[in-house]
Amino acid sequence: MFSTAHIVAVLIGGMLISCLFFMRRKWHYIEGYKQIEKSYALSLFIMEILYQTWLWKTNRWDMSYSLPLELCSISVILAIVLLWTESKYLYDFVFYAGMGGALQAIMTPDLELGFPHFRYFHFFYTHFGIIFTACYFTWYKGYLPTFKGIMKTLLLLNLLLPIVFMMNGLFDGNYMFLRAKPSGGSLLDYLGPYPWYLFSLEFVAFFLFLFFWVIFRLGTRNSVERQSKRQ
Repeated sequence: MFSTAHIVAVLIGGMLISCLFFMRRKWHYIEGYKQIEKSYALSLFIMEILYQTWLWKTNRWDMSYSLPLELCSISVILAIVLLWTESKYLYDFVFYAGMGGALQAIMTPDLELGFPHFRYFHFFYTHFGIIFTACYFTWYKGYLPTFKGIMKTLLLLNLLLPIVFMMNGLFDGNYMFLRAKPSGGSLLDYLGPYPWYLFSLEFVAFFLFLFFWVIFRLGTRNSVERQSKRQ
């Protein structure tokens, strides 16, 4: 965390998100953008397959931490499906839970292997991929985050928790950090001891989702107003 490789990855990802924002009005003039969407979804899928293959080939694969039960693992899968199906039902979860989880992971990466290892590239590519997908559907496809979407996402997260708790108990895992905080340090360190940080996370998630909703709705509204004035 906060190594040169970490900071460079954050800067590159931030610049790419900025480019995505500033190019939003030109996207529909690009031919074959549907194929680009599906190709990007395929690249995320391939990265996940390569990661699972690497775990298996190096004898690292284990039921306690290799299943796609982390918040960001679930979000990557849903982002891939969203890019292929354009389902509005998946958008809320990817936008709120996916982007919130990915941002926290990017800022405080829980990584044993750094640059130039494959795991380094997989980690940042897939986590930024969640954010790119959420921003793309907001800025390019016209999907708008709603307050109702916040409540739906929080409800779905709380419905997932008992399932993940059960899987943690069965396989002695720590998916979603529901049994312990990450050893490398994270936001959870400021939310109290176990199990109280789990309750604190409910409030953090709500206010983080609310922040996303206000910022993106305000930005979209201002963009539309400026475009109307030019017309």
